[in-house]
Amino acid sequence: MEIVATKSQKTKISMSGAAALVNCLIREGVETLFGYPGGAIMPVYDALFDQKEKIKHIMTRHEQGATHAAQGFARVSGKVGVCLATSGPGATNLITGLADAQLDSTPLVCITGQVPGKMIGSDAFQETDIVSISMAVTKWNIQVTKAKDIPAAVAKAFYIARSGKPGPVLVDITKDAQFEKAEFEDYETCDQIRSYVPNPKLNEEALDQAAALINSARKPLILFGHGVLLSNAKKEFEDFVEKTGIPAAWTIMGLSALPTAHPLNVGMLGMHGNYAPNILTNECDVLIAVGMRFDDRVTGDVSRYAKQAKVIHLEIDPAEINKNVEVHVPILGNCKESLQALSERVNENQHNKWLTKFNELNAEEEEKVIKDELNPQADEPMSMGEVIKHISNISRGNAIIVTDVGQHQMVAQRYYQYANWKSNVTSGGLGTMGFALPAAIGAKFAAPHRQVIAVIGDGGFQMTIQELGVIFETKVDVKILLLNNEYLGMVRQWQDMFFEKRYSSVDMVNPDFQMIAKGYGIESEKVTEREKLEDSIHSFLSHEGSYLLEVMVGKENNIFPMIPTGASVSEIRLE
Repeated sequence: MEIVATKSQKTKISMSGAAALVNCLIREGVETLFGYPGGAIMPVYDALFDQKEKIKHIMTRHEQGATHAAQGFARVSGKVGVCLATSGPGATNLITGLADAQLDSTPLVCITGQVPGKMIGSDAFQETDIVSISMAVTKWNIQVTKAKDIPAAVAKAFYIARSGKPGPVLVDITKDAQFEKAEFEDYETCDQIRSYVPNPKLNEEALDQAAALINSARKPLILFGHGVLLSNAKKEFEDFVEKTGIPAAWTIMGLSALPTAHPLNVGMLGMHGNYAPNILTNECDVLIAVGMRFDDRVTGDVSRYAKQAKVIHLEIDPAEINKNVEVHVPILGNCKESLQALSERVNENQHNKWLTKFNELNAEEEEKVIKDELNPQADEPMSMGEVIKHISNISRGNAIIVTDVGQHQMVAQRYYQYANWKSNVTSGGLGTMGFALPAAIGAKFAAPHRQVIAVIGDGGFQMTIQELGVIFETKVDVKILLLNNEYLGMVRQWQDMFFEKRYSSVDMVNPDFQMIAKGYGIESEKVTEREKLEDSIHSFLSHEGSYLLEVMVGKENNIFPMIPTGASVSEIRLE
């Protein structure tokens, strides 16, 4: 049963709370959601049965997988990702995904079932206080105990999730509220909440001050992050960069906001970023941070970070201003609006002499690191970098790359030549192993006509390997690149460099991944010889349907450059 709106009068229809919830989702434009059924959410699944022509439900094999799939869907589509879970363990299994979405500002609405209202607090079967548990990892949450309150809660949830700085929201609905019948009026979306100001009004004086600093700068540097993508500021950002002629470096969440090959894109910031932007952060005179939060992986020792520079920070969340780095000119607002307003005030310029310094330092990195990583000697094991180079060349940088967490993540982000907007999906702030496989599934459902490649290590793959079941059931076309070094590679690298090679609990005794793939009906190949690599990658990318390509890479290869923990960005090591 649907709610039908009319201009002349509001329609009242009697239905269950579960049916009302499903209708609310339809009115919010939800066409795909991810979840796992159970007792306390069963009425909602029954209501979904009647609307399966309008909403496609993808049953993941674990609730954590549902959150990551919803994240992948949200990050690629620009819409709110939606997932469902039952009470108790179903709800608590969402927590990692909620925390990941909170740190990476991904809009999610997670709906959980709860025991009947009269049983709350009785330690009933599969009862947990998920509202209290999830409070620290959600932008907002609510428990609904009456059917009549469901539409307003859902409308508010979607508005909060997608507005301002996006984030995850949880709506917990008791089972009796799902069964209860009530009279519902036409669903109304939410567009404002008293005292909640998601988009601060731009400060004209701050814009003028920032423009004056930029116009007088001799060595300016732009740092861009996820906010550029979240605000859909593709044109505004490119216009600003090209008008000012300022070198621009990206955080791992900002990757793909500017094509890798753009002449003013000078590389990646942070712990395993490029040499030049890290070194020159401590030499620039004006630092323009756009939609990024000065995470510790970017700043290194914050007490020695860009102390010589005047800092301009374009940010939508007031809490991020002066949180980690002292800001001279804060510009609160949506990046799309603030970049356009700032572009109108700045002069056309070029900084060729300053840009030459980046090119010189990057040439040094090329000679000492990149050349050997991308082109190992014939008698050396295959490197992750050379695999990614082939993937990038053959796909021409057009794929959506979904990375897990570890060495392979850093390599994929350093060496894949991203050509398109919103092509990088990764777990940045939380660093969640197991993220890539379900997130890639969600990304493919969001963009069925684009190629999606999950780049995963042998450790992270086994954390959510059960989500191969979703591929088996739905036939969704996800290409899985498994870079296998038989180690928890990043942990082993740290033990190598800082714990005297005392390798403790990092050796991976792995199963036969081809046999596992075969059990899920997925074609696969294992590459152990360099001579077969390029042809195998061609077959991998051109195969119709999902495919697992396992490549055995060097066991003890380390990823450089690297900023050791506690060091300054200018102390980045090339070897």
